[in-house]
Amino acid sequence: MADYKRLYRSRTDRRLAGVCGGIGNYFEVDPNPVRVVWAVTCFIGLGILMYLLAWIIIPEEP
Repeated sequence: MADYKRLYRSRTDRRLAGVCGGIGNYFEVDPNPVRVVWAVTCFIGLGILMYLLAWIIIPEEP
């Protein structure tokens, strides 16, 4: 069986729901730039909806 990475919301590196921490862990980057990108998209108006959807869709770390 192939060993592959899964995207999870972080339990340890979280500010609100762990979405940005989980994305940072998945791509092996610091989650702070991911948070900045989310904040910029919130000003555009799409970020809040995308964050809520990610919060619902991405499972929490086991």
